[in-house]
Amino acid sequence: MNKPKRYTITTALPYTNGPIHIGHLAGVYVPADIYARYLRLTGHDVAFIGGSDEHGVPITIKAKNEGVSPQDIVDKYHAIIKKSFEEFGISYDNYSRTSAPIHHKTASEFFKTLYNKGEFIEEITEQLYDEQAHQFLADRFVVGTCPKCGNEESYGDQCENCGTSHNATDLINPKSTLTGNTPTLKETKHWFLPLDKHEDFLKKWILIGHKKDWKPNVYGQVKSWIDDGLRPRAVTRDLDWGIPVPVKGGEGKVLYVWFDAPIGYISSTIEWAEREEKDWEPYWKDEYTKLVHFIGKDNIVFHCIIFPAMLKAEGSYILPDNVPANEFLNLEGNKLSTSKNWAVWLPDYLEEFPGQQDVLRYVLNANAPETKDNDFTWKDFQARNNNELVAIFGNFINRVVVLANKYYNGIVPEPFEFSQVDYETLLAVKAYPNVIASSIERYRFREAGQELMNLARLGNKYLADEEPWKVIKKDESRTQTIMYVALQIATALATLCEPFLPFTSVKLKHILRIGSGGVENSWNDIPSKEVLLPYGHQIGESELLFAKIEDETIQKQLDKLEASKKANEATHNTVEPLKEVIAFEDFKKLDIRVGTILEAEKMPKTKKLLKLKVDTGIDVRTIVSGIAESFTAEEVVGKQVTVLVNLMPRALRGVESQGMILMTETTDGKLVFVNPDSNAEVVNGLPIS
Repeated sequence: MNKPKRYTITTALPYTNGPIHIGHLAGVYVPADIYARYLRLTGHDVAFIGGSDEHGVPITIKAKNEGVSPQDIVDKYHAIIKKSFEEFGISYDNYSRTSAPIHHKTASEFFKTLYNKGEFIEEITEQLYDEQAHQFLADRFVVGTCPKCGNEESYGDQCENCGTSHNATDLINPKSTLTGNTPTLKETKHWFLPLDKHEDFLKKWILIGHKKDWKPNVYGQVKSWIDDGLRPRAVTRDLDWGIPVPVKGGEGKVLYVWFDAPIGYISSTIEWAEREEKDWEPYWKDEYTKLVHFIGKDNIVFHCIIFPAMLKAEGSYILPDNVPANEFLNLEGNKLSTSKNWAVWLPDYLEEFPGQQDVLRYVLNANAPETKDNDFTWKDFQARNNNELVAIFGNFINRVVVLANKYYNGIVPEPFEFSQVDYETLLAVKAYPNVIASSIERYRFREAGQELMNLARLGNKYLADEEPWKVIKKDESRTQTIMYVALQIATALATLCEPFLPFTSVKLKHILRIGSGGVENSWNDIPSKEVLLPYGHQIGESELLFAKIEDETIQKQLDKLEASKKANEATHNTVEPLKEVIAFEDFKKLDIRVGTILEAEKMPKTKKLLKLKVDTGIDVRTIVSGIAESFTAEEVVGKQVTVLVNLMPRALRGVESQGMILMTETTDGKLVFVNPDSNAEVVNGLPIS
């Protein structure tokens, strides 16, 4: 696009059914904040917008489990999330909530605009209905087998195993999470956004227009969706928690959360503009505005296909210039899980590591899952703090400030003749703003953070090579020049570190006594100004910017995770309750035989599935089994197994599975085969009686 006049930056709206954890921070909020702070430092007009998503089905589930109202849940967690973001330094211009009146008004008007333009399809469809609960089942009230990868715990809207979005009615063997019953199909009326109508536009806009500037992981997922063919998507749901459908016939229905939530970016901007007495429309409707969505990979489809289709259908809005979605962050080698308490929660971190927000910001950015899933470990957290923040950045600043106070009572000395090394060092400092900016503007925040640390390395190397503590004994004028140059580097760091280490930037500026009406430097001053910190300027005493983190501190965090793991194992090992009693005649219908696995191969693009060729004695058949995480294909070939041979076939990932291998679990949750007696002579096809 042409040079932007302003930037609108949005972050995924977190569900208010729990606090923020490090996965959210690494995937969305830290990179977005780095970007917003950088743009402000470079003099741009920025609206950095966020808010809480308060209408999701997970909130109603949480409320039901806790015996309170959904409003109680969202009020509680909105306050926790907002406070955590503020304490962590996420510099929103506005953080709103989708239960706010301004959002209900904005979302309702947006829906009515599309409705009046004839942009929706109104259809009576069959939806899953729980007869016992007397209600239609929203997406997260249904679990079943994913039709694409075979994951048996897929939600009704999306499979968390393979990332595929689908409808609840696509699930195999769906179950109601409210009662555990198998739901029935019942007719209901809903409104649909015909995504297929916008397919040609999306192909041109994304697959051609953004082929070179969008991240490969984002582009690839969008291309896969478009190549698969887009279909109408429901924008309403049968629920009583949410924004009521504002047209005739919408009684008892609400706007689907994925229609309502992204409009929250717009309503939050309107709320901010009204408070600041600004016009909100240029931030969403001017072609010279750059709109950027920061999200996690599970939200790519909604921000790259559905929301742009909504904006295009409305007609007056700009489209996102980029959606730099990150992948997932794991914790100590395992997938983050809120339900299993396998997470590092932001409120806990802020309490247990007071004043160390920048340490977590730095480590999360250094390990950002920008193009693939990455891992957070407490040992790496400790190492990066001690070996980089303390030993490189903090060490350089401390040495410069201590020496300046020791030699010159904290007054910046007047330089004398610069050496070639001095010129090269000062020239290198001037280059860093553009180097770091280039990485940030290409959404390579991890790379940008390392370039910042390289500037601190430059300072350390300069001091180590020039050795002012030795030179002062024989050449005071040279020492003054060395210390002057070192203080210029420290001053550049005070400004350039702000997007990454905002609390450190404040501390360092306080030590150097810059800003707030005194000596001030913008990002753009560093490459252009000859002097960043003039001689004769008085600096303050040294303060430690970072503290070493000891082994005991890290062990406490590892112990917490170990306790969570043991609690999960204890829960997992709980004996399942007795299932419904069946008659002997029902049991006799099961045809269970001994078979031998002849061939095995991993199913492509799945984690759990193996495709097996099994000799049952009566035939050789294909069986798809979800055991790939417990066994390799090679180790199961030749195994004699117990097979349910008269199970109705079903398709898994396009392969018809003609039976079931019987498995059980050990007390530690490991899958094992239900084997025939190993001491008996076993014949394939022999029924088990």
